[in-house]
Amino acid sequence: MKLSADLRQFSADIGYKFKDPGLLVTALTHSSMSSTTRSNNERLEFLGDRVLGLVMAEALLDLDNKASEGQLAPRFNALVRKETCADVARSIGVGDMLKLGRSEMISGGRRKEALLGDAMEALIAAVYRDGGFAAAQSLILRLWNTRIISVKADARDPKTALQEWAQARKGTPPKYVELSRSGPDHAPLFEIEVQLHSGQVAQAKAGSKRQAEQAAAQLMLERLGA
Repeated sequence: MKLSADLRQFSADIGYKFKDPGLLVTALTHSSMSSTTRSNNERLEFLGDRVLGLVMAEALLDLDNKASEGQLAPRFNALVRKETCADVARSIGVGDMLKLGRSEMISGGRRKEALLGDAMEALIAAVYRDGGFAAAQSLILRLWNTRIISVKADARDPKTALQEWAQARKGTPPKYVELSRSGPDHAPLFEIEVQLHSGQVAQAKAGSKRQAEQAAAQLMLERLGA
């Protein structure tokens, strides 16, 4: 298979030349574009998630040889979660390279966090299958470098931190309520309210439920001084 000019440039930009270009094409093909003759990236995504996890776990151990498992786990989660993968994907222009069906293109699939995160994991797997673990490790460490170095010592996400705050005070877990959803399907806006057993509430808006919940939890933590 011969890559198109834009994919050849993309391959050069990420610093890896594929021996089997078909792996790159598959990694960038969403299920909405797959057919009996064209594979999608779901299987590669499954593998890439595991490769990313192994590389990140080792990198964190090497970065801080005194950190406990309890300290390493939230840092790890912060670096491998879908939002981070999507951010990395945006930084290298994965969205522009995605092969999408018409419905996904119309609904703004090139900007969707889940699609970008999945494609990033699939790309990692494609490099792993094509060039082995060392090649995949090199790609990941290069793309995640500043994120690994700057990951917070306490990298718990706001929802986890708020839940632990409530548990420490013998309270029930925080409750998250969707107050509204507005905007078109390709660019929704969710308003979420977090409620504590004490009656305290905080609201936040974001483009996904998860992001809105995290933002509401962060606001609550700031109000609590936690």
